[in-house]
Amino acid sequence: MLKNIFPVFLLAILFSTVAVAQTKLKPAGKLSEDNFKKMKLCEDTLGILAYAVINDSIEAERFAACRQLITGLVRSLKTENSYKYPFERLKSMSILSPPDSSFRIFTWQLFVNDSTYRYYGAIQRNSGELSLFPLIDRSGDMEYPKPTHETLTPERWYGALYYNLIQFDTKQGRRYLLLGYDAFEFFQKRKIVDVLSFNAEGKPEFGAEVFQRETPLPKGPEKRIFLEYSAEASVKCNWDELYGMILFEHLIPMGSPFGRGVTYVPDGSYDGLKQEKGKWKYIEKVFNDVQAEPPSIEAPTQKDKEVDVFGKPKKKAKKEQDRP
Repeated sequence: MLKNIFPVFLLAILFSTVAVAQTKLKPAGKLSEDNFKKMKLCEDTLGILAYAVINDSIEAERFAACRQLITGLVRSLKTENSYKYPFERLKSMSILSPPDSSFRIFTWQLFVNDSTYRYYGAIQRNSGELSLFPLIDRSGDMEYPKPTHETLTPERWYGALYYNLIQFDTKQGRRYLLLGYDAFEFFQKRKIVDVLSFNAEGKPEFGAEVFQRETPLPKGPEKRIFLEYSAEASVKCNWDELYGMILFEHLIPMGSPFGRGVTYVPDGSYDGLKQEKGKWKYIEKVFNDVQAEPPSIEAPTQKDKEVDVFGKPKKKAKKEQDRP
């Protein structure tokens, strides 16, 4: 019961703080020396609480730490120009911001039990006064198996721990790819590629039709991508600077080692997402090393026969009659 009412508790706490208009925000100014010291003290406490949320072995203590973390974070962000405080020592929480510095997004994970995880977060806009949107994880209430085609709101968020953010522009305006991890359940894990944008009123929205496949999905355009895989596997999904695209491991079905039907594991190859004119094109088998024709093999010459594999002259064998 506690885990079901806890997101509502978060909603009540965080929404009560959003007291400024979300359009035409004045960017945050310099953080005063007094306010910097105040936030530094807050960060020390938040760091202890964030660590306890992840590492405490007692469920009740993890929940208590998470509640205190929420209220403490909100209290510190109410400080004037708090957007300028970097929270560099808050290692147990993900804090990401785009190159345009228009917002930052906080996310963290709460371990409930072996098959249940909850995610919490908030988006802070770049302004002198606090402009904050709580993110309420409703993934457990969403249509099975996952909301691939649905536009989501902060009040109905597919919770994840975000580990990368990529800014890009479209004809409809600026958007941001969010790469996240969902521990999901004991036997299955998920990686997520979601899309964040802000509507005309300045409110966040999740999901957009920016993904292109050669063969579209049967239920319509996908607004986010899910990679679901066996908990025994390790799956990469991240931006690769060298190739200029998002690379992720290609998954293939196999029988679940836990007797749970079919699961998915990497096969050693990679798929990708490459940006083209505001869209992200899905590319299968990025590294295609198969040759159209087999390589030609030349017959060895007499010179080749006279050297060993290291290119050194071969020692001539002694004749039978010369041996002692």
